[in-house]
Amino acid sequence: MDLESIRREYLKGGLRRESLHDDPRIQFERWMDNAIHSEVPDPTAMTLATVSASGEPTQRIVLLKHADDKGFVFYTNYSSRKALDIAANNQVSLHFPWHFMERQVKINGFAHKVPVAESLAYFLSRPHDSQVAAWSSEQSQAVSSRQLLETQFARMKAKFKQGQVPLPDFWGGFRIEPYRYEFWQGGAMRLHDRFEYVKEKTSWRIQRLAP
Repeated sequence: MDLESIRREYLKGGLRRESLHDDPRIQFERWMDNAIHSEVPDPTAMTLATVSASGEPTQRIVLLKHADDKGFVFYTNYSSRKALDIAANNQVSLHFPWHFMERQVKINGFAHKVPVAESLAYFLSRPHDSQVAAWSSEQSQAVSSRQLLETQFARMKAKFKQGQVPLPDFWGGFRIEPYRYEFWQGGAMRLHDRFEYVKEKTSWRIQRLAP
């Protein structure tokens, strides 16, 4: 494959300090709103990077389900590889790749489990089959076949056919409390615009980074 010749210019607009909000959460909300209304595919999809107890880094795509002044929330199996990594080292990184808008957002923060009541409220809002699926998969564990997964799902679906599906005690949310943001906007001639927000007690220090 000739990968070296694949290139393009980034010409959809620049980013200047005067256009940035002093609060990175509000700046993020602006860009997320732009992404949603621009019909970017999967605007809430974010890469979550973790590091295991042995120091091995891993990344995967998860979906952002809530964002406020406390942080960014996603949900998972608490026995999954990502959850075990967080138990060993709760310092993580998020990345939103809005390529269609020539934008990226990177967030560093500390992950903490959300209260059970918060996980329950979200779990009850999920479609029934999604609730059943949470009970059906030992996430990140080796499985012998697709058929085994489907058999387990069918068994759980029959078990919870009547009434409300209970919240699994091994499933819930994590909230990422950010201490650093980076907003990236593509620029012509590879002179991309990058601005970093760094937490300093009760305020944020903003600085431009070289592309």
